[in-house]
Amino acid sequence: MDTLLPLAARTAQLLKDRNETVSVAESSAGGLIAASLLAIPGASAYFKAGAVVYTRPARRMLMGMADADMKGVRSSSEPYALMLARTARERLDADWGLSETGASGPTGNGYGDAAGHSCLAVSHRSGFEQVITLETGSNDRVGNMRAFSMAALDLLHRALTR
Repeated sequence: MDTLLPLAARTAQLLKDRNETVSVAESSAGGLIAASLLAIPGASAYFKAGAVVYTRPARRMLMGMADADMKGVRSSSEPYALMLARTARERLDADWGLSETGASGPTGNGYGDAAGHSCLAVSHRSGFEQVITLETGSNDRVGNMRAFSMAALDLLHRALTR
């Protein structure tokens, strides 16, 4: 996690400077995104909540997203990442929603994505949204979790400095 903390600290400072908040919904990053942001002192000023949305029941229970909401959308995709970021922001009344969904490895997922695939999104209450796909090309589960977390923090940091 030490590699994530410098970027998390810079991102946290931007959120504090802007007097804005973030909620995180992550899957294959396993909580590292939220943990990185929460490791920075003063996190209560900018961090609303985080959820590891790893399964369909978790998606229903934690995010309030019914199976019908997923019609035509599959997990580990850009549309799903954006939906997850919006939902995290709206459900927890945060300024920003940050999401991650993918396949950390060592194998791919049931949707045909290889290990190292992740879709990440940010959603701001102003309507600004951005989504990206990351392909690490690696089957190193822990390494991918770190890479997904770094990419998510970088996505939020870049959105805050745009």
